[in-house]
Amino acid sequence: MRTSIATVCLSGALVDKLHAIADAGFDDVEIFEPDLIAAPQSPEEIRALCDRRGLGISLYQPFRDAEGIQEPEFARVLHRAEAKFQLMDRLGVDTVLVCSNVATATIDDDAVSADQLTRLAERAHGYGKRIAFEALAWGRYIDDYRRAWRIVERADHPALGVCLDSFHILSRGHDPKSIEAIPGEKIFFVQLADAPILSMDVLSWSRHHRLFPGEGGFDLPAFVEHTVRAGYTGPLSLEVFNDVYRQTDPTRTAVHARRSLTVLHDALGLGRVPAAQPVELDQVELKAQDTDGIAALLERVGFASRGRHLSKDAWLYAAGDALFVLNEHNASGREPHIAGFGLRCEEPLAAAERAERLGARRSHRRVLAGEADLPAMLAPDGTEILFSGPETGAHWPREFSGGHGEPEPEILGIDHINLTEPVADIEEALLFYGTALGLVRDSTAELAGPAGLVRSHALRSRDAPLRLALNVVPPLSELRPGAVRHAQHIAIACRDLPSLVARARARGLRTVPVSANYYDDLAARHDLSDAQLTLLQSAGLLYDRDESGEYLHCYTETVGTVFFELVERRHGYTGFGAGNTPVRLTAQHASG
Repeated sequence: MRTSIATVCLSGALVDKLHAIADAGFDDVEIFEPDLIAAPQSPEEIRALCDRRGLGISLYQPFRDAEGIQEPEFARVLHRAEAKFQLMDRLGVDTVLVCSNVATATIDDDAVSADQLTRLAERAHGYGKRIAFEALAWGRYIDDYRRAWRIVERADHPALGVCLDSFHILSRGHDPKSIEAIPGEKIFFVQLADAPILSMDVLSWSRHHRLFPGEGGFDLPAFVEHTVRAGYTGPLSLEVFNDVYRQTDPTRTAVHARRSLTVLHDALGLGRVPAAQPVELDQVELKAQDTDGIAALLERVGFASRGRHLSKDAWLYAAGDALFVLNEHNASGREPHIAGFGLRCEEPLAAAERAERLGARRSHRRVLAGEADLPAMLAPDGTEILFSGPETGAHWPREFSGGHGEPEPEILGIDHINLTEPVADIEEALLFYGTALGLVRDSTAELAGPAGLVRSHALRSRDAPLRLALNVVPPLSELRPGAVRHAQHIAIACRDLPSLVARARARGLRTVPVSANYYDDLAARHDLSDAQLTLLQSAGLLYDRDESGEYLHCYTETVGTVFFELVERRHGYTGFGAGNTPVRLTAQHASG
């Protein structure tokens, strides 16, 4: 099925939007009337641009307040419609969206609406145009697609059909199964939007909180299945009103939108995206102009150097199954940060192809003879993801030599990676990691810190060897004078954490301080013995418990924008110690 998107989904002027839509690989575009009215280009110039970029114009919209009105007003509707049909000729588009009336003076009479839509359709037919009638969720009387179809059926005009919008149908809780009773040739257009499940007035919900498919709570695959069973063969078009998307880079938003349709097509069995594979973490890459500070911190934790790379300014540190690459190559002026991570899977080339099919950009790395050529992709924020496995060189650590020291035997591996995302990018990031890597959303938490509310989303691979947490940075927090940046971190899985921390402190490790008030509260909340509380407090450890087990953890100092969390999971604990995050944020804020 052809793919389409409404220009209202994106920021910028109309020409900017059209270029972004074409670059993202859409087949068609819906032109939103206010975008055209504000554009300095003529309709003919817009049509020529779409032709040059290979974009069809699938819909012109919206035409409002057209039915259920008094006859004198309807005469003005016909006059307005004549001008719009002529405009559509200039644009080269044959279908216009007509919305159900929302005015208070609307007449609640199917016969009146059917008669007026018939006459409007007759005018459209004379211009070779079609009218797609849509029931708005907040329509004065026609707010249900089933009533809209009854009116179209009653009108019985070849130039009149329905437009089915997933938001207007699913937000009202209407059963989409009745779509299958509509003949496919009378479904003139299908618009898609997801949305979070909220309790608020439907107009505000629609105007500000729509999302792209796969990001909200609507079952869009089932919705589309009903339209396909009805016989619909037209484009699937995105119409997403969202305050964030209409402020951010249109090129990036268009790629994000196209990715969501690819995922939807795949869910419907219409795509050719390679299947998601089980993945597990291979390594984390930390990059900076000078990585000495990170190297010293890792050694204090208990990691051992495995030497320098044979051709790059990069060093490998290891303990247990945890591998960290410290990379100074092409990092001039950069402070320590998480630059990327590697994943092991059975078919890394297919895994990279899946990510690319879903809109990820290839990352081109310098590879010399004899070095592992790992396919690499870029997440939307530029984080590099490398895939390794039997076919691409699973033994890349052998490219490092000249190390020293022995690692802590109590370090097991990397428990999870915690990345920060601006609020404008979080939905895109969640969709990317969830689809390109096949991760599932595990939990969401809102955590109060001294610089604002932090929203944390946890994702994991289906068999849970890979855990990824995405934290949303409070949007204004880093703009304040003297603000502490929201650093990213890697959690290191350990055994016998109290003993390990004691040895690490003897090597000079400094952990984030924990207040005495925290341990007083811990004693009140949990039935811990005095000896357990003393052990936790003396080691500076935080504690959490769920129905399965216990979680001990602490945080190191921050170097650049990176710190480490040392964690011990006991008896199947599955969480992230989220309730302790405000303690950590407050301590980091005070020390920053």
